[in-house]
Order: sequence, then C-alpha cells, then structure tokens
Amino acid sequence: MPEKLNEKTVFSLLEVTKSIQRTLAERYSGSYWIKAEMNKLNFYSHSGHCYPELVEKQDGKVVVQIKSNLWRDDYNNINTKFLTVLKEPLKDGIKMLFLGKISFDPTYGLALRIIDIDPSYTLGDLEKEKQDTIKRMKDEGIFEKNKALSLSLLPQRIAVISVETSKGYADFIKVLETNPWSYTFFHFLFPSLLQGEKAVDSIINQLQKIKKVKSHFDVVAIIRGGGGDVGLSCYNNYQLAKQIASFPIPVITGIGHATNETVVEMISFSNAITPTKIAEFLLQQFHNFSVPVLHAEEKIRDRSGRLIANERTKFQAEIKLFSSVTANMLIRNKTALESQVKSLSQQANFLFNNRKQYLYSIREELRKDTDAYLKNEAAGLGNIEKNVDNMSPKNVMKRGYSITLLNGKAAKNVDDVQEGDVLNTLLYEGNIISIVKSADKGKEP
Repeated sequence: MPEKLNEKTVFSLLEVTKSIQRTLAERYSGSYWIKAEMNKLNFYSHSGHCYPELVEKQDGKVVVQIKSNLWRDDYNNINTKFLTVLKEPLKDGIKMLFLGKISFDPTYGLALRIIDIDPSYTLGDLEKEKQDTIKRMKDEGIFEKNKALSLSLLPQRIAVISVETSKGYADFIKVLETNPWSYTFFHFLFPSLLQGEKAVDSIINQLQKIKKVKSHFDVVAIIRGGGGDVGLSCYNNYQLAKQIASFPIPVITGIGHATNETVVEMISFSNAITPTKIAEFLLQQFHNFSVPVLHAEEKIRDRSGRLIANERTKFQAEIKLFSSVTANMLIRNKTALESQVKSLSQQANFLFNNRKQYLYSIREELRKDTDAYLKNEAAGLGNIEKNVDNMSPKNVMKRGYSITLLNGKAAKNVDDVQEGDVLNTLLYEGNIISIVKSADKGKEP
C-alpha cells in the first residue's frame, strides 16, 4: 500500500514493479509469434538454460533490443529441430520466427520467454543469404575466378586447412601416403575451425597465411570430415566465398556432405563429397600424367625394338655385300697393284742411280773448286803475314830506327819533353838512357 509523505502519495519500487507485472500479465496473457535476430545465444552449459539477446535492425542499425529466456527443455527441443531441418544448431546471428510470451519480474526486469522457434523461417533466411552471396559474386565477376585457374600438371605441394584431430583429415593423409603407385606428396596443415560462427574468420585467417607463401604450394585443400550436413551455413558466407574465389592458386574442397551444395563448393576449383574423394582427385591428376607416359614408354620400347631389329638385319646384309664387293675389288686390283709396285720399283732404282752419278760429279767439282780456293787464300795469307812481319817494331829498328820512351811511353812530340827528363831510347840491340839538357822545338830533323 502507498504511504503519505509530506502530503505526497509514495509507492515503493517493489509496488511499482509488481503493478507493472500484473498489468503486463493481464494485457499480454497469451503467446505471440515474433520475428527477430538473435544477436547472442548466451548458452550456459552448467544449467542448460539460454538467455538470448534479441535485436531488430533497420539499415544496419539496432532499433530494438531486449533480453529473453530459453529454458533448458525448450532449448533442447528447439535445437533438435534446427539440426534436423537446417542441419545447423541454434547459434548467434540467425534470424528467427519464435513463439514467445512477455514476462516481467521485479528482480530481473522485462524479458521475452521463448517457447518455440520455427526452423523453416530461419532456413529461408539462410537460403536467402546463400542466393544473395551467389548473385553478388556473379555481379562482381568473381564467381568462376578460381575455377579458371590452371592446376599444376603434378599437384604435389598441398596446403591443408582442417582440424588436426578430425577423421576426415586423417583419411585424406592416409589415402595420399599409402597410394599403391608410390606417388609422393608434400602437405602442410594450417589448423582451423571448420563449423560454427567462428569458422569464417578462422578459415580466412589461414587463407591469408597461405597467400603469403603461395609459391610453395600447388593447391589448397579445405577438408572437413565427420560432421555430415551440420554446420554448413558458414560456407555460404560472402566474405569467405570471395576469399576463395579470388585466391591465387586452386582451392579444392571436401567438407563432408552429399546434399545442398554450398557457395564455397560452387566457386572452388573442384569439390568432392568427402576428404577421401579429394585425395583420389589429386591421385587422378598423377594418373592423368603417368598413364599416357607409360603408354608412350611401351610404344617407344616396342617401336625401337622393331626398328633396331630391322636395322640390324639391314646392317648384316650391308656387311655381307660390302665383304663380297671388297673381296672382288681386291682380286681385280691385286695384279694391277703388283704391276704398279714393280714399275715403281724399277723407276725408283733408275732415278736413284741417275741421281747417284749426278751427286758423284758434283762432289768432284766441289772438291776441285775447294782446293783451288784454299790455295789462293793461303797465298794471300802468306803475303799478309810477310807484310805484318816486315812492319813489326823489331824489324823496323833493325833497319836503323829507334823508339824513345818518356815515363814508359813513346815520346811523339818535342813539346812533351822538358829539360831534365830521363829518356830511354830502345835500339835493335840494347837501349840508351839519357837526360835532356835542352829541347829544340824550332828545328826540323
């Protein structure tokens, strides 16, 4: 009951909230189908209850926001229907049509209690997202971009986006590494979430890492195994599909389902139902190369064998013919050769004897000329020797001449002699020592 305070009627907060509770209960006694976007599911695993955050957006802006309650039993029933119809669990960010009741609690405030959700409405919204993504990519001209790339002749280097512990990844690696043809592959794992609301960002992040080292890989394989058709809506996301369509090397997908092809599968270079099929696809690329090579090898071996056999037969026939022709030529030319040898020998003997006589005559003439030349030269040398002997100092002094020495050297000019100098005069027999008293420079001898 309200109380009077300074002539004012005053209500307690509890009285006001209780009044609101009664009014809302009387006014909104039934349940209503409401469409909204579940911004956050807010699932609490310890209790099994959810406290979804509901919003409505206009032009991308939130115009309404309200809390809601989804009790454990209702959540389990609704989630089961979602998994059956949408192949997706109840999660953040979905648009939904739900049956709800308006409730107000003095402690927890205004909220909507979610009783049921129509999965077909959400399915339609997801399908709309898929079609919008397809249309947008086609409008931008990138829908077929990854498919237009060329796959390496032998795609050996594989960048794998998967969960390391998934069965699909293990199956993929096993098929590659145990292939009976001993084809060799290099594969490197880029671990990522592959379903749920965080899968898009996780896969894009790994694609960005691979792009930085794209020269080290021939192909990217996105592998998801064991999940069936559950959790595939992320593969209709525009941002993820754009990244794959625009990726610089081929992207192949094996995300493990048989129905309702996703946008990512549509725009990837190649896709398969399972990771095993993706591995078989890569093996087939090796077959496409090796089988023609093996056939060509067989043809080359066969044709070369026949060619060698034919050429061997021809060669043996040529040898026989050559031997026969050679023998006949040798027989025919043996006599002629012997005659030529005999004739050549006779001519050589004649030429040798002729040249021998010629050399004898030249030798005799050379001997005579040499003797005459030596006698003539000897006579000339005798005359020279006689003249040299006559000109020797001893023979000159014998004829009355003398040599006067001053200081051991011949005195040639009176100007070189001074009074008092000692002179040594050499005669044919003996010598005279004299002292200069005077030197007459003005008189001729």
